[in-house]
Amino acid sequence: MKINTKKFLPGENFVMVFIATCIGIVAGHANILFRTVLELVHHWIFVPGSEIAYQGGWYILLLPLIPMFGMLLLIPLALLFPGEIYGYGFTKFLRKVNIRGGSMKFRKNILKIISCSLTIGTGNSAGVEGPIAQVGGALGSLVGRIFRISADRMKIYVAAGCAGGVGAMFNAPIAGVFFASEIVLLGTYEISSFSVLVISSAMATVVSRAYFGENPAFPIPDFHLVNPLAEIPLYMIMGLLMGVIAVVHIYVFYQVRDRFAALNINQHVKPIIGAFMVGVTAIFFPQIMGDGYHYIKDVLSGEGVLWVMAALILLKIVATAVTLGSGGSGGVFAPALFIGAVTGGAYGSVVHSLFPSVTASSGAYAAVGIGAFLAATTHAPLTAIFLLFEMTGDHLIIIPIMITSIIGTVVSSRLNSDSIDTVDFTREGIDIHEGRETAVMKSIKVGRAMTEDVEVINENANVDQLLQVFGSAQGSFYFPVVKDDTGQMIGIISLTDVKTVLHDEKLRCDATVGKVCSRTVVFLTPDDNLYTAMTMFDSRGFEKIPVVESADSKWVVGMIKRSDVIHAYNHEVLNRGISQRSCPIKLAPLKD
Repeated sequence: MKINTKKFLPGENFVMVFIATCIGIVAGHANILFRTVLELVHHWIFVPGSEIAYQGGWYILLLPLIPMFGMLLLIPLALLFPGEIYGYGFTKFLRKVNIRGGSMKFRKNILKIISCSLTIGTGNSAGVEGPIAQVGGALGSLVGRIFRISADRMKIYVAAGCAGGVGAMFNAPIAGVFFASEIVLLGTYEISSFSVLVISSAMATVVSRAYFGENPAFPIPDFHLVNPLAEIPLYMIMGLLMGVIAVVHIYVFYQVRDRFAALNINQHVKPIIGAFMVGVTAIFFPQIMGDGYHYIKDVLSGEGVLWVMAALILLKIVATAVTLGSGGSGGVFAPALFIGAVTGGAYGSVVHSLFPSVTASSGAYAAVGIGAFLAATTHAPLTAIFLLFEMTGDHLIIIPIMITSIIGTVVSSRLNSDSIDTVDFTREGIDIHEGRETAVMKSIKVGRAMTEDVEVINENANVDQLLQVFGSAQGSFYFPVVKDDTGQMIGIISLTDVKTVLHDEKLRCDATVGKVCSRTVVFLTPDDNLYTAMTMFDSRGFEKIPVVESADSKWVVGMIKRSDVIHAYNHEVLNRGISQRSCPIKLAPLKD
């Protein structure tokens, strides 16, 4: 009897489960390390500093020095590791996962933990959830490299690390799974890979619970609908409000960042300026400092004051934009929870004062507001819904959070198609939701792929001179025609254009290139992307397109061929380690 030994060997599914377990365990311990370092910074720097500042009298003026000191401590790191410390980094992380194949450097784990702890722990307005997702994702990439995972699988294991980091941070494993699937993978994943996210998030949460206990990030009070017929319409109105404020939040965030980027000062000074601005505001509204979790707990318990909560909506939006826009390190997840809580709390205070007999307390609306604003900001309603459900364990909250989250997301996406994490992609002409191949092509500029050595024809050249050029062109019969006095392109000449005059001796002698060339010219600029170029090739049937300096200044700077586009795409794909199996275009072999 012959025994099939293959049955006793671990299959592909077993390997996936084992690797996902390893990633979850590592991500759980990374969460412990991250939170421990953050607490140490908070107690060693912020607590002693705030005790001095709150002694009374003029000592309060010393409060801005605490967040400024944290930004000063970032300077040595920024000098040692340029380009890896300052600013909001989650958009770059999404680029690496969805466009660049998911491979990341291990040292960024340590740098992210230290830089974010120094930023948030000293009172600057940012969150730790986005960074812990990045740390978990980088660890997933590291584990994937150790097990020699293919480029196809690497993206899933990076997302598994993100799921583990977020699940462990909030003690909410299901929310971690949907965070990875909605925000990190942008909803593009295979069902067979879903188990990897689930196992990683579950294992990370188990590790975190073993160390910190089963307490959620902040306690949610008991929730109940006093009068569903009356309150559901009120929650629907709150969803509309959340969507509008989310768009304002995204707009302010990038406007402030752009203003800081435009400042002509040393980059190491900008975070200190931002910290000073946050510190001065905190003299009057200390609630904006850090992740704001302590004040969220007060709002959830119904202790928030209406005018204070209303003021904190705008102040937290600006404080977060200033902290991260100036160069502070951190995420926007916790600020979104804060803004949602105070918005919901303020709204709940108003409706409860107007309809006290049929509405719950302001704390209930604050709880729903947390999820609704998070969904509207990130365009990830499932993450918000399950986060609130896991934190409360109350099925009654599902109905209002579903309604407000979906309405908030719809309103936000209608007013602004970008979430807070995809604005930079749209600015670069990349729709990251279109698929990896399209995103890669949109990330490469024509200027990188074009041929700069191009021959042009003067408009005053005659046909005989043109034929001589054709004869020495080695098979190329397509040339830009330039104006005699300016040198700018006015048309394109091809062999087809010349055929009309070849059989008429008089026309052949009198005609110039400028008279017979085609004046309807399709062109590209160096700043256009390869996706635009390939679209032109496919729709017009061209094999070559001239590249000019700009639409207003048509100086010919090069030519781009279909083969140039494919070659540049292939080269980028191989550099990034992305699989070509699902590529929608026909690939040509790379030249040596």
